[in-house]
Amino acid sequence: MTCDFLALAAPGVRALQPYQPGMPESELRRKYGLNDIIKLASNENPLGPSPRALAAVWEALGDLARYPDGNGFELKTALAAQLGVSMTALTLGNGSNDVLELVARAFLTPEHDAVFSEHAFAVYPIVTQAIGATARVAKANPPDHPMPYGHDLAAMRSLVSDRTRVVFIANPNNPTGTWLKTAELQSFLESMPEQVIVVIDEAYFEYVEAEMDCPDALCWLRDFPNLVVTRTFSKAYGLAGLRVGYAVSHPEVADLLNRVREPFNVNSLALIGAAAALTDFEHLARGKVVNRAGMQQLREACRKLHLTCLPTAGNFLCIDVGRSGREVFLALLERGVITRPVDNYGLPRHLRISVGTEVENARLIEALTEALKN
Repeated sequence: MTCDFLALAAPGVRALQPYQPGMPESELRRKYGLNDIIKLASNENPLGPSPRALAAVWEALGDLARYPDGNGFELKTALAAQLGVSMTALTLGNGSNDVLELVARAFLTPEHDAVFSEHAFAVYPIVTQAIGATARVAKANPPDHPMPYGHDLAAMRSLVSDRTRVVFIANPNNPTGTWLKTAELQSFLESMPEQVIVVIDEAYFEYVEAEMDCPDALCWLRDFPNLVVTRTFSKAYGLAGLRVGYAVSHPEVADLLNRVREPFNVNSLALIGAAAALTDFEHLARGKVVNRAGMQQLREACRKLHLTCLPTAGNFLCIDVGRSGREVFLALLERGVITRPVDNYGLPRHLRISVGTEVENARLIEALTEALKN
């Protein structure tokens, strides 16, 4: 007799669809036999990691037989000094995805709701459903809004009830790139009941330009004890392969997150590489310059191709290609260019395209021009 393992699974897991990452270059090589490939699918830093991070990781390779520091003391010390927070306010994760799951595990139950926006990061519904909590999804801004498809805070606020325990807000948002401005986000925080944990996911914070009025949510931690801010080293710091992120919160909230955190959830090389990357301000600044120039290059190309881009404060563009985004995605794959269709986010005509180097962007523009002719 064959066991029905699906019936054995927790209710929230049975219908769960796993997160679909961007296609790796190795998969495209296997499928199409291509060697000249560029990947602009996962919002990675095209400059790669800081040389200081690489040197620190290389030096640490000889100690791989040892377990990592389970408390991440050196990285927490560096983060606390740079961010101006207490070490007791920090929770380290295997990427910021990990700390988002820790929030769900610590605060959600099948009797509670999580609120987030339509077109928001796919991890929010995944962690909510896995716990068995109820997802309450707010309608996003309409297409003609100044921040099309971005978070509608009034719609989100209307879904908050006595059952609500967590609100997830991505700022800037992935995959749209849209953002919430200081006054509106502060007003939203002021309106939240104290028993509602508000998570502001700032994975793209380092790419935000000052004139955008996209706030640094860390400045509100003293005023809102129910606030959790999450960040990552996977984007601007170029350490996606090492998987390290963190949350900053009230120490009592951090204590709860650390209670459900797996032992040694951040490996030794990630801890060491991230601490070194924090000190390389020049590399971070170069990444912003490259992103700024690349964004201008891609926007100009979209203008010439009569394509509409959503406003973005990240290192990617969400582009309306005027037809099935997945069809254009497949056409680009045949030309050795990996982008990201976002039909699973409810945006079937859009592609999310990471900003690359000048050469990579030019290659994308050429391939996209060809793909749109068919």
